[in-house]
Amino acid sequence: MENAMLFPGDTIGIIGDSQNGIMLAQAAKKMGFKVAAYCTGQSVPTLSEADVKIVGRMNDKEKLQDFAQRCNVVTYESENIASETVEFLERFTKVPQGHETLEITQDRLLERAFFEQLNVNIAPYATIVSLDDIYQEIGSIGYPCVLKPIQKGFGKRRQQMITKQTDIARCADIIDFGTYILESWVECAKELSVVLTRGADGEVNFFPLVENVYRDRVLHETLAPAKVPEQIEQEAKRIAKEIVRGLSYVGVMQVAFFLTAEGTLYVKRLIPALSVPGYVLEQASSVSMFEQHLRALAKMPLENAVPRTSGAMVIVSTADLEKVRLQWSLKSNWSYRFFRIPETLRPVEREGYILVSAETPEKAAAQIEATGIWDEAKTCLLYTSPSPRDCS
Repeated sequence: MENAMLFPGDTIGIIGDSQNGIMLAQAAKKMGFKVAAYCTGQSVPTLSEADVKIVGRMNDKEKLQDFAQRCNVVTYESENIASETVEFLERFTKVPQGHETLEITQDRLLERAFFEQLNVNIAPYATIVSLDDIYQEIGSIGYPCVLKPIQKGFGKRRQQMITKQTDIARCADIIDFGTYILESWVECAKELSVVLTRGADGEVNFFPLVENVYRDRVLHETLAPAKVPEQIEQEAKRIAKEIVRGLSYVGVMQVAFFLTAEGTLYVKRLIPALSVPGYVLEQASSVSMFEQHLRALAKMPLENAVPRTSGAMVIVSTADLEKVRLQWSLKSNWSYRFFRIPETLRPVEREGYILVSAETPEKAAAQIEATGIWDEAKTCLLYTSPSPRDCS
């Protein structure tokens, strides 16, 4: 099902419940598109920006078909939409992102097999179906390591950090729930994200490289541009381009890396959708990831995403709102973006985010730290954290 170039007045369908949806809908309306939204709850913020609002389950075929047939194209706004749902939508309208890449990335075993075919560096791992498997594989994987279910989306509930043999017994509570991978812990100096756009013609356009900082295993802050040697940045982009080259995917996506102190890059994961580290690009790049994603969907020429301003993006949770109010009245270089989360959905980890511009991303991060807003939970960069880093 081929889609022609989209023009103002055409309808872009957005499916999903994440905070990306409202930002994407706002960007689409600025570009003159109509927006149809399909969400699972009446309170999802994306609906407030939609011209067509449909609320239904992700397996409600009648409502999904109705939604698809109202749209010129449909996009999923996060990686958490089941590939089966996207495949069903493709029967009735164009979904430029497709469902094939989601199928790969939603299964950790498939994703790692995909990376291995490309001969890119990933952490050593083993397939686990029983407690005995862990005891057998721990010798080759080594300590520390992380037990993760092959299906993503369970968060911290189904993961176990293993630092010594006695930790293995703790896996007994979760091992019966399905197949897992046992993944070696990579000691790294930084986590980097290559955010890129793949156009309908296969053209790949890179955003500035960014660095991620985590707090309690949740993304807290993204710095842009990442402070790494030029050869590291170019190698990360080369690997990312190799990964996406053969995919039938159109739109913005992210390839995440671990960078070791010795300068070795390990591919962490592929996210075939808009993702939180890309929020910083609104100020760090000449074009936002939301607009660039829409340009790709609409078959418009991609804008050259060149670096613009150094700085940082910090996530604001419900617990941070009161403390942030003081900065609202003090900081001239802080810009605020809120997702309009309704009271019925609070508290949430992401109420919005703050963009802080500065001469360098390090100075922006220091300014954030100096406020003391986020002191209660001590920041842990991924390379020093003793906890699992992939909670998706």
